[in-house]
Amino acid sequence: MHFLITAGPTREPIDPVRYLSNRSSGKMGYALAAAARAAGYSVTLVSGPVAIAAPDGVTLIPVETAQEMFDGVAARITEADVAIFCAAVADYRVVPVADGKIKKTADELTLRLVKNRDILGSARGVFGFGGVLVGFAAETSELARHAVDKLHRKGCDLIVANDVSRRDIAFDRDVNELSLFFADGTREDLPLASKDELAGILIARIAALPLPR
Repeated sequence: MHFLITAGPTREPIDPVRYLSNRSSGKMGYALAAAARAAGYSVTLVSGPVAIAAPDGVTLIPVETAQEMFDGVAARITEADVAIFCAAVADYRVVPVADGKIKKTADELTLRLVKNRDILGSARGVFGFGGVLVGFAAETSELARHAVDKLHRKGCDLIVANDVSRRDIAFDRDVNELSLFFADGTREDLPLASKDELAGILIARIAALPLPR
């Protein structure tokens, strides 16, 4: 079985020096890649910029922007049986990107943002992916409602949700606490644990799901 996993943040340039990004460290996605490889599966990891070495035996596709991640996934998703979208992809990008460094002259600066293409939302229709589809939902309120909505809108078999408003888990941490929402309507809550431990549980749950195709 072949896993395609996305991980880390994306960076959307403002000028040659600055960019918009988020607090994702990539630890969860890399832990998933390591767990899938340890379980004997082949893994392609499409990763934004992180300070983590790729697990041994994993094919790493490094990207920076949301568009690059979209293209990297589009080129490889048909090879996969399972696609796990763990990356924290920027929803918007700056247009136009300044050719030179923006100087600090005016008291205010306005940036125009346009929506990036939806990678997870493109899996079924645009990419024609027929395998097991897993998305992540980083929420700050009404976790269950938002996760279930995303599950149905994106055509997922599983949404993995966590509360990123908490300072003790998720972003920049080695531990997490996850809630799993399955397409059959069931829910499973995984207690606080290391991301490596949670990754092993997740890979086992995902591998047990029936392949749609």
